[in-house]
Amino acid sequence: MKVDVLDLEGKPIGKIELPKVFEEPIREDLVLRAVLSSQSKRRQPYGPDPMAGKRTSAHYHGVRRTRYSMMNREMARLPRLHAKTVPWLQMRARFVPQAVGGRRAHPPLVERVWAQKINKKERRKAVRSALAATAVKEIVAKRGHQIQDVKELPIIVEDKLQELKKTKDVIKFLVKIGLEKELERIRKRKIRAGKGKMRGRKYKTKIGPLFVITTDDGINKAVKNIPGCDVCKVENLSAEKLAPGAHVGRLTIFTKSAIEKL
Repeated sequence: MKVDVLDLEGKPIGKIELPKVFEEPIREDLVLRAVLSSQSKRRQPYGPDPMAGKRTSAHYHGVRRTRYSMMNREMARLPRLHAKTVPWLQMRARFVPQAVGGRRAHPPLVERVWAQKINKKERRKAVRSALAATAVKEIVAKRGHQIQDVKELPIIVEDKLQELKKTKDVIKFLVKIGLEKELERIRKRKIRAGKGKMRGRKYKTKIGPLFVITTDDGINKAVKNIPGCDVCKVENLSAEKLAPGAHVGRLTIFTKSAIEKL
């Protein structure tokens, strides 16, 4: 299958044969596994202080028929405080999980391994599958990208694209290839519902186009200022870049040399 190669004005200047990777069957189950695997490797271990809830003088007297015994007293047999000087703390239960201020019964452990493994061949197949989905217009449109004015997918551009150093030049190029509505879509951002607002992630931004290149001659800096857009070298492609959130069909713009390298 041959596809047009566009110049920076959005006009076709030739054709290129698509590599076999775009004929790969789309396996969303494998893509999900690969994305979750890469996300799990970034997760940090966490857990409470091992001594939390245990720093107390509470104890239990377990001897019958003696002075200060805590047996046969019609109270639960738990470690208790013996605070003579503070009446309201007298005989309060502590230490055990069901007591106020006690330890946690099953706390998260720092030793827990969060990383999910995936076979090398499965991961590679997931990347090929996610790549193939970028060439199917129905899947890309279903993901929410505004591609009504785009003639065909994948979008392949001459290598001069890699030399753009200014954001306004990249925006001008995106408008010329029919992605003006897409730019409007990714400009909008939503205030997150829930407590995430307090935790440094107040806004949710849309995912925009991905630029796949071979050499960075300035485009990375130019694309940085466009929300939701990313630049990735062809050898660094991953399932997560091509299918953020494990949803296949991200709008992807390839340079001619990137397609040849694929």
